[in-house]
Amino acid sequence: MSREKLVVLTGAGVSAESGIRTFRDSNGLWENHNVMEVASPEGWRKNRALVLEFYNQRRKQARECQPNAAHLALARLERYLDVEIITQNVDDLHERAGSTKVLHLHGELNKAQSTLDPQLVYHLEHWEIKEGDKCEKGSQLRPFIVWFGEAVPMMIPAINLAKSADFFLVLGTSLQVYPAASLIDYVPTGAPKFLIDPVKPDKYLGKEIQVIQEKATVGMEKFTELILTQLGL
Repeated sequence: MSREKLVVLTGAGVSAESGIRTFRDSNGLWENHNVMEVASPEGWRKNRALVLEFYNQRRKQARECQPNAAHLALARLERYLDVEIITQNVDDLHERAGSTKVLHLHGELNKAQSTLDPQLVYHLEHWEIKEGDKCEKGSQLRPFIVWFGEAVPMMIPAINLAKSADFFLVLGTSLQVYPAASLIDYVPTGAPKFLIDPVKPDKYLGKEIQVIQEKATVGMEKFTELILTQLGL
């Protein structure tokens, strides 16, 4: 018998409780860098060494962090529901917590990409990409990250997931980052929608969306109880 599908959109608020800092918490600065210096094609062209070192440090930091209670709660829900996670986060904390279906909208820290052929993507066995590290076609490797000004290749698969949801949860994001924030608009009419975030979004969400105004770890405790009750479990 097929199980009902819970589609979850997660954002920086989930990773933040594991100690991963975000640029939106620092007035547009990400680890003391202007985001356009380290997260744009222009920044890459201007100072490739800075960008490589920046992501090497982010990769090292992420590997030292551990999944928190919110990550673990989502993984446990796979016992009861078909859980599909769409994440704006580039770390692998969802996977390390045990979630088995994770779609990364904005790329993955643990992968490198060819600057010549975007289809050439490599899993990093170590945590560094260095100047001179090249793909099989001879071009420099770059972080496998969707930067500002670049297309979001995984949006179409994410939209299709949103359309298939029996339940939809927004966790740790106040729906300010587009195009990810538009995914909630594709959820079928009548499918219960929930949002967990300490900050209530400015965006009008409609009365049918239940808001749990808590940080991710606390909010997931409440959501788990709520959803299992709705499922009669």
